[in-house]
Amino acid sequence: MKVVDKLQGSGKSKRDGWRSELPKLGLGVEVIDKMKDEKQKDVAWQGKCSGTVYIGGNEQEGHFSLINEACSMFAHTNPLHLDVFQSVVRFEAEVVAMTASLLGSNEKASGGQICGNMTSGGTESILLAVKTSRDYMKVKKGITSPEILLDQHLASLMELSTQLRHAIELGELASTYKICLHVDLCLGGFVLPFARKLGYPVPPFDFSVQGVTSISVDVHKYGLAPKGTSVVLYRDHEIRKTHVSFCSHKYVFLSVTEWTGGLYISPTIAGSRPGGLIAGAWAAMMSLGLEGYLENTRKIMEASKRIEKGVRQIPELFVIGRPDMTIVAFGSNVVDIFEVNDVMSSKGWHLNALQRPNSIHICITLQHVAVTEDFLKDLQDSVRTVKANPGPINGGLAPIYGAAGKMPDRAMVQDLLVDFMDSSC
Repeated sequence: MKVVDKLQGSGKSKRDGWRSELPKLGLGVEVIDKMKDEKQKDVAWQGKCSGTVYIGGNEQEGHFSLINEACSMFAHTNPLHLDVFQSVVRFEAEVVAMTASLLGSNEKASGGQICGNMTSGGTESILLAVKTSRDYMKVKKGITSPEILLDQHLASLMELSTQLRHAIELGELASTYKICLHVDLCLGGFVLPFARKLGYPVPPFDFSVQGVTSISVDVHKYGLAPKGTSVVLYRDHEIRKTHVSFCSHKYVFLSVTEWTGGLYISPTIAGSRPGGLIAGAWAAMMSLGLEGYLENTRKIMEASKRIEKGVRQIPELFVIGRPDMTIVAFGSNVVDIFEVNDVMSSKGWHLNALQRPNSIHICITLQHVAVTEDFLKDLQDSVRTVKANPGPINGGLAPIYGAAGKMPDRAMVQDLLVDFMDSSC
C-alpha cells in the first residue's frame, strides 16, 4: 500500500502555482521572455532521452532552425479552408504522396491507388485506420461486431501451427479471409525503407504485400518533422471515401450535407488543422531528400548496433528479442533492472521502463549518435552500483514499477494511472 500511496500522491503538487485566470494587464512582447524563463525549467534532453527528440543538434541551428522557420511562416494557415490556403493543401498532398512512395505505392502489387491524409500523430492515424476498416467491413461484409486481432495472439486465436511474424504471412491471411490488415509503421516508416536500401535484412512490410489495407507512419519521428505530424495511408480510395448523406463519419471522411451553415467535409477527425505543422513536414522531407534520409538512417542504425553490442558485453544484462531496427531492450536476472533505470535517471538519462518481462529500452535517434560510449559507460556503472548496493534509491520509481507489474488487480493499476494523469494536466 505504500507504493500505491506514493503513486497516488506523486502528482498532487504538479499544478501548484499554475495560472488559472487571465492577467489583468497583458504582458505584450514580454510574454516571450516569460516563456524563455519557463523553458529553462525543462529537463536537459539533448542526447539523454530515449526517442522523444529525433532531430540532431540543438534548437538554434541546422534542421531545427529550418523547421522552426517553416512552421512560423505558415502558422496562421488552416487546410480546412482549401480555397484560401492552397499552398498548405498542396504540401499535405505531396507529403502523403512522398510518404506513400517509400512504402510501396510505386510497386505494381500496390494497385496504384494509394491515398491518405496527414493527422496529428500516430494515435489519430491508427484510430482513423481502425475506424475506417470497421466501417468499410460493415458495408462490404455486414460485420456489426468486429474484433481486432494482434499478431502476437494470432497463433492461439486462429489455431495456426506457428506464430505469424511477417507482414507477408499476415497479408496472405487477410487476403484469404478478405479482412482488413493495418500495419503500424509510426516508428519505423522513415527507417525501414532506407535500412533496406543500405543492405539491412528487412522483410516485406508495406503496400507491396497483398492484403495490407492501411499503414500509419509518423513524420515527426524519424521523418524529422515538427511534433504533431503523421500520415495514414489506404490501399485505395474506396476504403477511404464515403458516399453517405447528411452527417456521416463513415469510413474516414466527415461529411455534412444538411447543416444550415452549408456543406461541410473534413478528411480526418479534426476540422481545423495546423497548416504550420504540415508546412514543417513538407520542409523536412524536401530539405533532406532520399540521400539525407539514407545518411541519417546509416548513422542511427550503426549507433543502435554499437549500443546492442555494448549491452551484450555487460554480463549482468541480456538483450531482449532481436533488435532489427533502432530500439534496444534489455533486462537482467542478476540485478533489479528498474533500480538500474533509477541510477541511470540520476545520471540524466530518460529511458523507457517496460514490463512482461521487466526491462528497459532505449530508442536511438540522431541525438545519440555522438554519445553511445557515454551511455554504455553510465549503464555499466549503474549496473555495478546496483549490484554492490541493491535496493531502491531515494525518489526512485523502481518500487512503483516493480509493484505495478505484480499487482493482480489490473483495474487498480489503470485507476492509478488515470488519477496520476488527471492531477497532471
